Amino acid sequence: MKRVLAFKHGMLAPLVALLVLIVGFPLAYALYLSVTDYKLTDRGAPAFVGIDNFVSTLVNSDFWEAFGTTALYVVMAVGVELVLGLAIALALQKQKWAKDLTRSMLLAPMFITPIAVGLTFRFLLNDQIGAIPAMLRSVGIDYDFFGPGRALMTLAAIDAWQWTPFMVLLLLAGLESIPKQPLEAARVDGGSAWYVFRRITLPMLAPVLVIAVLLRALDALKVFEYVFATTRGGPGTETQTIQYFTYQTGIQFFRLGEASSMAFVVLVVVLTLIILTFRRVEKGRAS
Repeated sequence: MKRVLAFKHGMLAPLVALLVLIVGFPLAYALYLSVTDYKLTDRGAPAFVGIDNFVSTLVNSDFWEAFGTTALYVVMAVGVELVLGLAIALALQKQKWAKDLTRSMLLAPMFITPIAVGLTFRFLLNDQIGAIPAMLRSVGIDYDFFGPGRALMTLAAIDAWQWTPFMVLLLLAGLESIPKQPLEAARVDGGSAWYVFRRITLPMLAPVLVIAVLLRALDALKVFEYVFATTRGGPGTETQTIQYFTYQTGIQFFRLGEASSMAFVVLVVVLTLIILTFRRVEKGRAS
């Protein structure tokens, strides 16, 4: 028995060592930087400053403004993706012809890198040379997609264009895993399509909905490529998300110590939200 356990541990050792090297070392180094005043332009060894970077991050109004912008972006993007994804998944569930072809075509946007998507929409939606604004002007509509009050919505729409298929994929799998008996029993009892969806389909799909929203929200929280490729945080600071703000602090302004502390504050906030969400889901199941 001991030999079997030793063999298993021996087989796992390379994987554990690889994980420590790939994940553990960058995290440990970022944590070290977060308690120093390290700047890219400094030649000497960084000085230890303790929790000063974390304190300055927590009282930095620009940081929390960027956090609020990111939260608004996540709500808009994931909200649109949830509604569209659920509608498309319900439609695809009933589709009988060319089912595999339709689903594979629908998933195509997911395989394009976000930076390429951002650059493509930057030129498509550009107010001066973009094809879409030119088409709108030809019918008398003048709309600046990256103008004040619109830029963040445009970025959320780009996110929805690329990642709604991911939501469709998850929700379609959830719909197809729902047992048929309760649905058929409700229809036999005379329940309308809306009644069956609201009282049976939606409650049984709830766990998948929570997971889908959580996964997309966590991914949307990392938004950087669309901002970098299109607006660079503008107009003003309207689209300055938390990732772009951290990038500016660490790379453009060379303050890597402060940028590392910001990243850890975001990590703690996100982990707290995840734990609270899962606890709420567990309470819902228990009740």
